[in-house]
Amino acid sequence: MRPSLPFYLYSDWRSVGFAFVATFAVILPAAGKSSRFGDAFYKKPFAPLENRPVWMHAAEKFSNRPEVKQLLIVISPEDKDDFDEKFGGNAAMMGIEVVVGGTERSDSVQAALSRVRDDIDFVAVHDAARPCVAEEWIDRVFAAAEQTGAALLAAPVTATLKRVGNDKIIRETVPRETLWEAQTPQVFRRQLLLDAYARRGTELATDDAQLVERLPHPVTVVPCSAMNLKITSKDDLRLAAAILKVLPKPTLLSAPHPFADDHLWR
Repeated sequence: MRPSLPFYLYSDWRSVGFAFVATFAVILPAAGKSSRFGDAFYKKPFAPLENRPVWMHAAEKFSNRPEVKQLLIVISPEDKDDFDEKFGGNAAMMGIEVVVGGTERSDSVQAALSRVRDDIDFVAVHDAARPCVAEEWIDRVFAAAEQTGAALLAAPVTATLKRVGNDKIIRETVPRETLWEAQTPQVFRRQLLLDAYARRGTELATDDAQLVERLPHPVTVVPCSAMNLKITSKDDLRLAAAILKVLPKPTLLSAPHPFADDHLWR
């Protein structure tokens, strides 16, 4: 068991005298149906955005981080052949493991979680269709997870919310003061997330934090910008292209992959 002293005094559970450096695995779910995206040719994680697929923008935000020791993308069985043909070389050069997912998002994350190495301390789950996450936001949510065991990025709700019936008549105006829109990455101590998935049962969950909440275990909210948007429609692609131009460039700690400037759909 890890000693009950501040984590920064330890290099691991057994050694003292050096700073403890946590290790992270990142899971990128990309196995959804993309039914709301409405494109006959692309699912949203694979749609072109600034000459790269959306998922690659998301993956690049983590691939050069020294604390990220494992990076996995989860795809649908029906997409496996196309992914291998179009992007298999890119994934290999970026050190990304490809995992075949399941019917529901939770099934897909659980499939990837089973592949996370035992030496990993924390697992981050980040939507493959969320390409605009900035390095600073990742820094903050990783740090919060190290302190509390579970943290996610979220943006406070600013719009007026109405609860509406099936007849499209407003039933009430919902107070927004305590409402936040959950984003990703959602980051958890590895064993905590394993426990949450082991107990998930048959009840559906729309994100990983919901499973951790059911344990129960508190999940810390790390304030973030609405610019960390998830691609849902084609309009979102245009917004994402504009956002990518204003985000600070990530700090590259290793050489970029050799396909960085290729047009992947030629």
